[in-house]
Amino acid sequence: MKERNHTFDFLCGICIIRMITLHTITFCGHKQDEGWGVVMAWSFFFMCFFFFKAGYFNKTVSGNSREYIKDKAKRLLIPYVAWGTIGFLIYAFYLPFEIDRYHHPIEPMEWSHLWSTSSFWGNEPVWFLFTFFSAYVLVHFMKKIHIVKPISVFQTVLLLTFPFISYWLYTKGNPLPLSLSNVFMGAFFFYMGRGWRWCLDRLSRTQAMYICSAFIIAFIVSNIVWHGEYAMATNRFDGNALAAFFNTLIILLGLSGLLIKLPLPRVPVINYIGQHSMVYFVAHYPILQFYRFTHIVYGRSIYGRWDDFIILMVFVFCLCTWLVPYVESVPWLSGRFKTKQQ
Repeated sequence: MKERNHTFDFLCGICIIRMITLHTITFCGHKQDEGWGVVMAWSFFFMCFFFFKAGYFNKTVSGNSREYIKDKAKRLLIPYVAWGTIGFLIYAFYLPFEIDRYHHPIEPMEWSHLWSTSSFWGNEPVWFLFTFFSAYVLVHFMKKIHIVKPISVFQTVLLLTFPFISYWLYTKGNPLPLSLSNVFMGAFFFYMGRGWRWCLDRLSRTQAMYICSAFIIAFIVSNIVWHGEYAMATNRFDGNALAAFFNTLIILLGLSGLLIKLPLPRVPVINYIGQHSMVYFVAHYPILQFYRFTHIVYGRSIYGRWDDFIILMVFVFCLCTWLVPYVESVPWLSGRFKTKQQ
C-alpha cells in the first residue's frame, strides 16, 4: 500500500475542527462575535477544499454511467439518507416537548425546506453529501461530452463558466432545488484539484515551493485589501464575489502544494480527525442537537454560555472519536462499501 498523504489528512482535520467549532459557537450564540468573524474571514475556503481534495486523488470519472452513479450513490447518498434520518428522529423526538413548553417549534418548520434544500431537520450539514454526489455525476457526464476536439479544450472552456453560473444563480436567489446551485463550484474545484496534481507532478520541489509560497503571500495580501467570502453551503458570495473566488483558488493551490512538497509529517490528533473526517462530519450535528434540545426542554438555554461551548467541544470530539470504529464498520453509515476488486 502507498503511504497515506499526511497533508490532505491534516487539512481535512483542520476543516472538520473549524466546522464543528462553527456549529458549536452558533448553537451557543457567539457566531457574531468579532473574534470569530476574524476566524471565518481567514478560513472560509475550507469547505471548497473537500471538492479540491476529491479531484486531486480521483483517477477517473469515466466508465459505465450506471455503475459509476450506483457506486457514488452507495458511498454518498445512502449515508446522506441514513444520517439525515438519524438527525431528524432526534429532532422529532424533542418536538412535542418543545411545543408543550413553548407552544411552537423552536426552529421554524416550513414545507419549502423539503424541496429548496438538501438538508434534514436535525442534521443540516448532510447537504454536503448530496452536493458531493451531484458534483461527481456532473463531472462524469462532462467527461462523456464529445463535441469539440480536443475534448480537453472544450471541457476547460465549459469548466471556466461554472463560477459565473454559480454567481448568476446566487444573484437569482439560488433557484435550483435541493440547494444544487452550489454544485457548479463543487465541480470547478474538483477539476482544479485534478489539474493541480498534474502540475505538481511536473514541477520540481523547489519550483513548486516558490510558486506555492507566492500563492499564499498573494492570498494574505489580497484577503486584506480585496476581501470576499464564498459560503458553499448556501452558494452565497459575501463582499467582492471575484475576490472570494480568486482568493479561494490561490489559497487552495498554495497551501496544499506547499505542504505536499515540504512534506508535512503526521500530526497525531489533527490527522486522525482528517483521516476519519466522514464520521466527525455526519455525527457531530445530531450530538449537538441532542445536547441543545435536552437543555431547552428543561428550560435552560445554552445561548450565550461559554461554559456550555467548552463542554460541548469536549463532548462532541470525544464521542465522535469513540464512534469512529463502530460507524466505519457499518457501510450504510460510513459509505465504506467494498469495491469489486476487494
